[in-house]
Amino acid sequence: MFDEDGSLDPVLKVILWLILGLAIAKVAWQWLTEGAWPWLRDDVGGWFTEDVWGWLMGHPWWFALIILGTLVLLCFVVFSDRGGYVVPYSDTEVVEEEHATAPVADAPKVLTFRMKQLAAMSADGFEQACADLLARDGFVRARRIGGSGDLGADVVAWDDDGDKIVLQCKQYSGTVGSEAVQRFNGTAVPEHHAQVAVIVALNGFTRPATDFARRHGIVLVGRPELKRWAHGEHLYAVVDEQHSPA
Repeated sequence: MFDEDGSLDPVLKVILWLILGLAIAKVAWQWLTEGAWPWLRDDVGGWFTEDVWGWLMGHPWWFALIILGTLVLLCFVVFSDRGGYVVPYSDTEVVEEEHATAPVADAPKVLTFRMKQLAAMSADGFEQACADLLARDGFVRARRIGGSGDLGADVVAWDDDGDKIVLQCKQYSGTVGSEAVQRFNGTAVPEHHAQVAVIVALNGFTRPATDFARRHGIVLVGRPELKRWAHGEHLYAVVDEQHSPA
C-alpha cells in the first residue's frame, strides 16, 4: 500500500480518487433530482437529464473523449509530486538552482530526499545530494569533487572535530562488491587523508564487501542507512554502530 518513503501507492491513489468522485457525483445527482428546490430540480435537473445527457448519449465519441480527458487530468494531479525538493537532478547546476529557489516557509525546512528521487538522479546529482546532506548535518566545506581522476573521492567535508570525511557515492542498480571497497580503502587515507572514509551505496553491499569494510574501518551507508539519512537523521547517528566520532 505504501512505498518505502511512506507515500501511498499511485495506483491506489487513482482508485481512491475515482471512488470519491463517484460518491460526490451520486450525492449531487440525488440532490438535484430529489432534494433540491422544485424549480431547481425541474429546470437544472431536467436540463441535465434531457439536454446534456441526451447529447452525450447521441455523441459517443465526444463522451469517450471527455471521460478520457478527465482521467488524464486526474492522473496528472495524483501523480504530481508536490512536496519537498522534487527535482530531476540532471546535473549539479539543476540541483543547486532548485535548492536555492526552494519555497521559504515561516519555519526552516530540513533538507530531505525520497529514495525514488535519489534513484532518479544522475550520478553527479546523486553525489551533489550527498554533499548537500552533509552540509545539512553541519559539516563544513562540504563539496562534490568527483570526476575524472578523483581516485575514489566524490565528496569531502569536515565535521565539528575537524576530522576530514571522504565519501564515495555508488548509485549502482545492484549491490556494491568487495573489489570496489578494496579500491576505496587503498586511496581514502593515503591519497585523501581521510579520518572518516565512507561509501554510500543506493542498493547496498555484498556480504564480502561488508566484512572487508568492517576489518578496515570503512563506514558503509547501505540502503537502510541511506534512507534514514536522506529522511532527516544525522549521518553520524545513522552509522553510529560503525563509527563514533571522538
